Amino acid sequence: MAQRTTGGAHPDAAPAARTPDDAPPRLARRIALAAAAIVLAATALRVWVAAAGGFYWDDLILTGRSATVPTFSADFLLYDHDGHFMPAAFLLADLATTLAPLQWWLPAVMLVVGQLAASAAVVRLLWVVMGPRPLLLAPLVFYVLCPITLPSFAWWANALNSLPLQFALAWVAADAMKLARTGDRRYAISDVVVTIVALAFFEKSVLVPFVAFATVALAYHVDGVARAFRTALRRCAALWIPTAVVLAVWALVYLTVTDSRVESDHLGNAPGFVHHATSLGLVPTFLGGPWLWDRWPPSPPWATPPTALVIGGWVVLAAAVIGSIVHKRRVAPVWIAAAAYVAASELAMVLTRGSDLAAYELAQTLRYLADSAVVLVVLAALIARAPRRSERPREPRSGGLVALTTVAVVAFAVSSVLSTITFVGRWENNPTNPYLANARVSLAEHRDVPLLDHPVSLWVLVPVATPYNSASHVFGPLPDRPEFADSTPQLRQLDDDGMLVEAVVSDTRTIPQGPVPECGFRVERTPDGVAGDTTIPLDGPLLDWEWTAQLNYFASTAGDVDVRLDTGDTVTVPVEAGLNQVFVRLIGGGDALHVEPTTPGLALCVGSGPVGTVAPTTERVR
Repeated sequence: MAQRTTGGAHPDAAPAARTPDDAPPRLARRIALAAAAIVLAATALRVWVAAAGGFYWDDLILTGRSATVPTFSADFLLYDHDGHFMPAAFLLADLATTLAPLQWWLPAVMLVVGQLAASAAVVRLLWVVMGPRPLLLAPLVFYVLCPITLPSFAWWANALNSLPLQFALAWVAADAMKLARTGDRRYAISDVVVTIVALAFFEKSVLVPFVAFATVALAYHVDGVARAFRTALRRCAALWIPTAVVLAVWALVYLTVTDSRVESDHLGNAPGFVHHATSLGLVPTFLGGPWLWDRWPPSPPWATPPTALVIGGWVVLAAAVIGSIVHKRRVAPVWIAAAAYVAASELAMVLTRGSDLAAYELAQTLRYLADSAVVLVVLAALIARAPRRSERPREPRSGGLVALTTVAVVAFAVSSVLSTITFVGRWENNPTNPYLANARVSLAEHRDVPLLDHPVSLWVLVPVATPYNSASHVFGPLPDRPEFADSTPQLRQLDDDGMLVEAVVSDTRTIPQGPVPECGFRVERTPDGVAGDTTIPLDGPLLDWEWTAQLNYFASTAGDVDVRLDTGDTVTVPVEAGLNQVFVRLIGGGDALHVEPTTPGLALCVGSGPVGTVAPTTERVR
């Protein structure tokens, strides 16, 4: 292993990362056990967070598509999900939907396993960069407890993007350091595989190789190796070259299957978004904040830190920057690199989500900066690795410094746990949870009558999610439910509580009383074809939209009739013999209804009835 130098080292010298051999075995074991205990304790806290959560927004889009689109189809795997390219995430969502449809326990397990894997990768990264030293535990506590990763963990759809990215950032950076030190190409193979998998979960994983390169190059730099960046390129060429090929192929696929969401015409909003993301989002987490969260259901919680915490966070950050530069050599580029990563994340947020219709609070949800926690861990590890400016020998153990560090870490942990508790208080107030629970029971109890498709509660998914806010999409994964059809003899709908209730049709337009006495409009299928009034005029025109027609009819026999508006598709409607009614969901418009029997010998009398939208009543289905 190359020795650390203060300058003028051989250009091919490897980063002098400490290894377990650099510390007494007993100390290394103690640090490993302490790190494991910290990770397990933090994971237990995240288990509580996951157990208090449930499906939210995009989660239902993923599960609904899993139930309605063939799994191994391009339409499923290459779907452009709001600008995201995430086939591996779709596969995991499909697995959860297949094994436990709309049951939260399996996604919760995925969250915990993903977080545990990411935490283990961070421990490995710290061990490689810093070596087995007690100070390693401080940045580890930051990562496993820092609230900046909390919102992205709790939201399953977001975690399917964020956790693989966090794992990849830590794993690939550590392997790149090992490759630079040993030249063993198995680390290059491992890194390429992990990068490919991460790219299949989240397009932001394109940054993984760049973070790995920066970690190696900055490690050389703080070690005093000459031409650090060039040396990092040379020593890890076995990684950078195949990774560049992977990124090129991935970019071609990504640009082919996704539509760009990048918009630069609202860059005037950038200062506001950056302020909310940085001052009200990221900076308070340096002290374990934000402590407080707000929420407007169905939006996710966002950080609302007290002003004192914001100021305190900036003071701590300024002190850390100034103190590290004053006491450590060559660490300024480390800070610049970390700031560049955060800035790139915020720029991506502004360009893809910062429209004039987006509220600044979006930036305070923290999920756009969650992966920055790993980069900040790398920052801390490299600063700890950097040599001190003072040439005076340092006491191996400074009781005052150890005590101060311990107090700071404990205070951060307590503050972070407080922020986690208050977050859960907001997050578990999710109207989707009781809605899904009630609907699951109500639908299972009333499977005998088909349901007309209709939007789910606005508190669950708003119309902007169309067509994925339909009941047929959300509840499609459930095996124990009524069928969704274009017609039904009884009009029912799920109310805002998820309970099945009776529903009525508004009289936007009306089918008038027809010209045939005691019949209305008569139409029948004779051996010579359809006879009678197949065109039923309405009392006014309808715009092209989704409408429901209430057909009050008398049928001579059971059979089928085709129903449509002037524009739109035809719906085949089963009718029963005798006096009955049926409710038909029609897409289209015009000023007439067209009814044609398709069953030979079927004669139909259609009476007056409304054509309009469906409104639930307060009467629950018995």
